[in-house]
Amino acid sequence: MKDESIVLNQSQIRQKIERIAFEILENTFEQDVIFIAGIAGNGMALAERIATHLKTITDQKIELFAINVQKDNPLGSPVTLTIDDHTLAGRTVVVIDDVINSGRTMIHAVRRLLENKINALKVATLVNRTHRRFPVQADFVGLNISTTLKDNIVVEFGKNEVAYLD
Repeated sequence: MKDESIVLNQSQIRQKIERIAFEILENTFEQDVIFIAGIAGNGMALAERIATHLKTITDQKIELFAINVQKDNPLGSPVTLTIDDHTLAGRTVVVIDDVINSGRTMIHAVRRLLENKINALKVATLVNRTHRRFPVQADFVGLNISTTLKDNIVVEFGKNEVAYLD
C-alpha cells in the first residue's frame, strides 16, 4: 500500500465512526431500542465500533447482531442472523458494512431482514463507492468516493486502521 492510495487514515476513520453514530442517533432518537446489524467480517467490526460509540451518547438500548452472508456467492448458502427474528418485529434496524461496492452483499442482507415485519431499515457504511450494479442507497456514509470499476477499497481495522485504494 502506497501513502497516496490511502483514502482514510486512523484519525479520519475514528471521526467518521463518531459522525455516523450521531447521525444514527438523530434518526432513531424516538426508538427505545436501536438494532445494529453488522455484515459478518469488517461490517461487523464497524458495527461494533458504532454500537460502542452509540452507547456513550444515548440511553437507548443498543442491540448488536450479525448478518452472515457469503460475500463471494450470496446464493451459495442461506443468509442467517445471530438474533431471533421475532425480536425485530416493529423495530428499526441499521445495517452496516465497511464498504459498499456493487451493492450485491447489502441487497442479500436486506432481503433477509425484510422477511421480518420491521418498522424501518437504514444502511450505514464507512466508504460508499459510486459504481453500483444493484440499487443500494446508504443513509449514513463516512466517505463517498468515485472509483473505476477495477478499483477496490480495502478497510483494515485493528491497531493501524486505514482505508485504501487497492
